[in-house]
Amino acid sequence: MITGIKENLLEIKQLLPESVTLVAVSKTKPIADIQEAYNAGQRIFGENKIQEMVTKFDALPKDIEWHMIGHLQRNKVKYMAHFVDLIHGVDSFKTLKEIDKQAKKHNRVINCLLQARIAKEDTKFGLSFSEIEQILTSEDFSALKNINVVGLMGMATFTDNQQQLQNEFLSLKNFFEELNTQNLELKTLSMGMSGDYKLAIENGSTMVRIGSSIFGSRNYIT
Repeated sequence: MITGIKENLLEIKQLLPESVTLVAVSKTKPIADIQEAYNAGQRIFGENKIQEMVTKFDALPKDIEWHMIGHLQRNKVKYMAHFVDLIHGVDSFKTLKEIDKQAKKHNRVINCLLQARIAKEDTKFGLSFSEIEQILTSEDFSALKNINVVGLMGMATFTDNQQQLQNEFLSLKNFFEELNTQNLELKTLSMGMSGDYKLAIENGSTMVRIGSSIFGSRNYIT
């Protein structure tokens, strides 16, 4: 039985600088757990499956900000376009175009993060730094009026090597700052999860995605 969600949440929030936004990763967690975190003051939750997020959106208070943090399939964007607040893992221009198209149908502007590939693992999705720069400076990108790229997201390698993690986080922070010298006005740098968020914050993260440290170990659905 999972206990202490409120206590875990408050303990983490005390550790976070005011400048860092906490996304409580609620994927696979029951509505009761999310409601408990909500009652403790949390308002931003992250899901990695659109259908699960839609079900939770329908059942829970409407002042929750829902973040899509998983790898995004373009054909499913339409199911969340009416409510999603921030999409973390945008890793192609085609996906941006689809988000723009679906947002327009609902007369909304959807916030997005471009996912940078910083990990050494082949399994991680993401764009190279040069691909991100090409997208953000292209005429095709400036024609999209119903999306707002507010920053970058990166997932570090799954390793205990602190120096490697620091190098990966720092590379993204430096690139983020470099982009902002080009008047792109990016605000959000999303790096860090339960195992590495403290190091990510030390290296410039402004948004962390924390699940197991709040809700306990994950219940994977097979």
